[in-house]
Amino acid sequence: MKIIGSVIARSGSKRLPYKNLLPYKGTPLVRHALTKLIESELFSKVVLSTDCELIARTCMDLTDVEILKRPDSLAMDDTASIPVFQHISKNFPCDIHLNYNCNFPECPIDVFREAISVATTKGEALSSPYAVWAQSIECLQNYGDPFNITADIFKVPKLYPIDIHSQSDLLQTHRDHQNNLPW
Repeated sequence: MKIIGSVIARSGSKRLPYKNLLPYKGTPLVRHALTKLIESELFSKVVLSTDCELIARTCMDLTDVEILKRPDSLAMDDTASIPVFQHISKNFPCDIHLNYNCNFPECPIDVFREAISVATTKGEALSSPYAVWAQSIECLQNYGDPFNITADIFKVPKLYPIDIHSQSDLLQTHRDHQNNLPW
């Protein structure tokens, strides 16, 4: 079975500009997520979908990552994720597509495994909190309304719950997963 792992990273975050490039434990969030996908050894290919040259250049030396330029039409504020996932699977054919949301840097690799398992049997899986989302190719090709999510949602109690969308979210995530500062 061919499984593609992806991270989608736009440059246009309004609440926290260039969020995907901000460091978490010394590494940009987007790069941290891609590395986690690679290290899981679960994927035939790992893909970064981005509209931003700076994000692409920040990750281009990761030899196990394919960089896919996202068209402007798929990089708008109101673009749903499903068309972006369809764009990825069109360029990198697969049986299962899994997207890892880099806003959740403290996501155990077991969540990837569970999402793949659920998507394999039920067509689509979404973790709660929303760190990992996976679909079979059949599900992606026949999705329908991309704003009407049809995923089988599975709870992950051990998943750190903060979805990073602001500087205070990022700071709190650092505080909860690093030693205290000496001040």
